[in-house]
Amino acid sequence: MSREEQAPVTEELIDNTDQGRFELYRDGDLVGWLYYTHLKPNRYAILHTEVESSHQHQGVAGAMVRRVLDEIRAREGTITAICPFVADYLSRTTTYADLIDARHPGYSDRAAAESARAKAGG
Repeated sequence: MSREEQAPVTEELIDNTDQGRFELYRDGDLVGWLYYTHLKPNRYAILHTEVESSHQHQGVAGAMVRRVLDEIRAREGTITAICPFVADYLSRTTTYADLIDARHPGYSDRAAAESARAKAGG
């Protein structure tokens, strides 16, 4: 089968509330997940992003963050960016600025998030 004839990749985002994470599946395979804590009234603290090692450097993390932020927007929620990858992503775009919780924005960029994580010993 030539590259042009291959079926497009199907992606599905699942909210696994039991594990407190959004999971991204591509063609039925779990390729990445994003841990969060759902806080009152409707705020999501975005804690950590992981990508399956066999799927790294394939745009999975960026695609997953976009899907998660779109989902939170659809739920009329706000976010607090704790994850360094998410903080970095948000620092490079204004597309999701409306989702950042005004009282609890989290970290403004990757360096601030990583510095805080290092000070906390994590």
